[in-house]
Amino acid sequence: MQSLQQLLDLDRLHVWHPYAAMPNLLPVFPVESAQGVRIQLMDGRSLIDGVSSWWTCIHGYNHPRLTQAAHAQIDRMSHVMFGGLTHQPAVDLTAKLIAMTPTELQHVFFCDSGSVAVEVAMKMAIQYWYNRGLPQKQHFLTIRNGYHGDTFAAMSVCDPVNGMHHLFRNILSQQYFAEAPQVTFDRDWQERDIDSFAALLVAHHDRIAAAIFEPVVQNAGGMRFYHPEYVRQAKALCEQYNVLLILDEIATGFGRTGKLFACEHAAVCPDFLCVGKALSGGFMSLAATLTTREVSESFAAGKAGVFMHGPTFMANPLACAVSLENLALLESYDWQSTIRAIETQLKTELEPCRSLAAVKDVRVLGAIGVVELHDPANMQAIQPRFVEEGVWLRPFGRLIYTMPPYIIQPSELTAITSAIYKIVARI
Repeated sequence: MQSLQQLLDLDRLHVWHPYAAMPNLLPVFPVESAQGVRIQLMDGRSLIDGVSSWWTCIHGYNHPRLTQAAHAQIDRMSHVMFGGLTHQPAVDLTAKLIAMTPTELQHVFFCDSGSVAVEVAMKMAIQYWYNRGLPQKQHFLTIRNGYHGDTFAAMSVCDPVNGMHHLFRNILSQQYFAEAPQVTFDRDWQERDIDSFAALLVAHHDRIAAAIFEPVVQNAGGMRFYHPEYVRQAKALCEQYNVLLILDEIATGFGRTGKLFACEHAAVCPDFLCVGKALSGGFMSLAATLTTREVSESFAAGKAGVFMHGPTFMANPLACAVSLENLALLESYDWQSTIRAIETQLKTELEPCRSLAAVKDVRVLGAIGVVELHDPANMQAIQPRFVEEGVWLRPFGRLIYTMPPYIIQPSELTAITSAIYKIVARI
C-alpha cells in the first residue's frame, strides 16, 4: 500500500488538476472520506467544507437518502444509452424539473456538465433561428464579468478581458459584450445601467440569436450581486428585438440565493434555463437545459428535423435517480428559512472584515458570502492556512468566499467566518 507521501509524489508528477500546471506546484490535500459538511484528510485532519465542493453538495456528503437512492438504482442499472431508449429516473426527473421551474419551460435536455448545458442552449438558439429562416442570427449578447464554462462556445461568452480565457480570444467566436451591471442587488435601480445592453441590441439584433447571462449573481466572474431590475429590463428588450434569452443558473439554481432560482428575484422566465452543480447534490455530474415549446417545436419543421446533439452519458439513470431524490430532499424541509438563517449569520460574522486593510468589499446574498480583497490572494500560501484552521475554502483572484452546504450548523459556519477574518487580517 502506498504511503501518503508516495501518493502525493505520484499526484504531483502525473495527475493534472483543474487550473494547474504540470508538475503541479500548488498544494493538494489527499482525502480519506467525507461525511456531512466535513472532509476527512488522509493525515487525520478534518475540514469543514465552506464551498460545498464547488457549490454542488448542498446537503453535504454521503447523505443517507442520496446514498440509498444510488444503491437502489445501481442494483437495477447504472447506465443505458438514451438514444432510442428511456427510463423511469429520467422521466421522473424531467417532470420534477418542469414542476419546479417557470411554467413556460416544458422540455428538458439532459447533459453531463454545466459547460455542456450552456453549449446546448447556444446550439439550440442558433438552430432555432435557422429553422425559422434566419440563419444570420448566430451571435450572442452577454455582459462583462460573466463566466459560463471552459468549453469553446461557453468560453466565447465569458468575459474576454478579465476572465480566464483571454489566451483563446483570437480563435473564439466573436460575441457582443455589454458593460457589467453596476447597480447592486440592494440599491435603488438606475435606468442607465441597462443602456449598454440596449444599445447593442438596437445595433445588432438582426445577428444575435440570444442573450446569455447569470441572473442576479455573477459567480466565477467575480461574485458580483446585481439588481433584479436589470434582468427584467433585459428580458423585455430581448422580446422587443426578437432575441432569445438564456439564463445560466448552474451555480445559483436550487435555492442558493434565497429563491429556488435566481430568475425568480426578477419574476422572469427565460427561453432557456441551464442548471447543474446542485442538481444532483454533488453526488454525480449531471446538468440540464430547459426550454419552451415555442423553441423546441421548431426543430421538427427545420431542415435537419432534429436537434444535432447527443451526449454519450445523457440522462444517466444513476445520476437521474440521485438527482430526483436530492430535489425531493430539498422540498422536504423549509429550505427558505435555512437560507435566510445562513444569510443572516454570514452578514453578521463577515461584516467585521470590512474594517481590515486588505479588504475592498464584503457582500452577502442568500447562502453566498464574499470578502473581496484589494489585491489577488496568494493561493499557494493562503489555502494551507485555511486547512490549518480546519476549514476548506477555495479562494480565487481577489475573492475569498463561502457557499456552504445548507445543512451546516451555526457553530460550523462560525468556524468558517472566523477563519476568514483571522487569515485576511494577516494579509
